Parts: sequence; structure tokens; C-alpha cells
Amino acid sequence: MYLVVGLGNPGPKYAGNRHNIGFMAVDEIVRRHGFSPWRRKFQGEIAEASIAGEKVMALKPMTYMNDSGRAAGEAMRFYDIDPSRLIVFYDEIDLQPGKVRVKLGGGAAGHNGIRSLIAHVGPHFVRVRLGIGHPGEKGLVHPHVLNDFAKSDREWLAPLIDAVAEHFPLLIEGQEGSFQNKVHLALNPPAEKPAKKDKKEES
Repeated sequence: MYLVVGLGNPGPKYAGNRHNIGFMAVDEIVRRHGFSPWRRKFQGEIAEASIAGEKVMALKPMTYMNDSGRAAGEAMRFYDIDPSRLIVFYDEIDLQPGKVRVKLGGGAAGHNGIRSLIAHVGPHFVRVRLGIGHPGEKGLVHPHVLNDFAKSDREWLAPLIDAVAEHFPLLIEGQEGSFQNKVHLALNPPAEKPAKKDKKEES
């Protein structure tokens, strides 16, 4: 069984925040892949599906970002889920907007949601880092992540969420590299090569 966690803050006040891109990604994954309706459990909202022959449970902690690990830890203990089968989607200020990086393990890098998860389940889980960009100054980071996405962000945000949801099954299949590449290509399609002219036309 896999546990897929989106990080964010609950309630309409935070729904459009950059900090909530993890919720946005998991919402679209659940919608796209025929998960069950959301229901309350494990101090959060859960939905379930079968993907690539595996049972998958999506979880949005309702404990607020800084305490996300409580909800995830409770679900993992209940189902005896190994941390390597925990996949977490969250915002990353150290990546350019629209960039995606997947890695197993590591530190919190200043992210309070990840810090809470590490405290409750250890560091050895899969992180799907969704780039939201850095505001340029350390003092601006807090308002940056807790403000809504700008209108100009829509150009990359919707395609990113769409691509992440479309290619999500690759993560369940253990193909993290392919997932990352396909999402990148969806947002950066290769330029079409100009058609070769017929030699007869040139003469």
C-alpha cells in the first residue's frame, strides 16, 4: 500500500496559497484517477484507489502545515506502511516555478511540513518538490508562500498540476526518473523541427 500526502493548510483562506500546491496536486490526482470520495480520518481527509496494481491512499492533513506529520504518522502506523512507500507533494522555493524534482530521503531544508514528517516517520520517504520560486530575500519568504499565486502564475501552474496528475502512476511503479522527465516535457515541449524542403521545389 502507498500513502500519498499533499501538504497544505486547511480552509478556504489558504486554498490559493503557494504553500498549498501540495493539496492542489493531490486533489487533481484523486480527481483524475477515480479515487473514492474524500472522507475524514487520521486527522485529515483521505481517498482511496487502486493504481498500477497497488492500493493507494491519498491524505490531506487537516492539522495545518507545521503539524503535518501527526496525520501521516497515524495513517502509516494504522496500515503499517513503510516510509519508502510514502510519497509527499509540497512547495519548494529553491526551485524555479513549474520545475519538479523527485528524491528519496534528505533533510527538511527549512520546510516546516517536511520537518514535521521527519519527526513523526523519519526521513526516508519520497519527496516530490514542486517549484514555486524564491522571492529573492529571506525576509520575504513567509509572505511569499502564504500569498495566493499571481495571475501570471496560471501559465505554468495549471499545466504543472495537470502533468503531475497524468503521470502520477509512474511514481507508484517506481519510475521516479520517468515521472520527472515526462512532467518536464509537458511544460517544455521540444521545438518542432522545420520540415525539409523537397529538392524539386528548390530547383
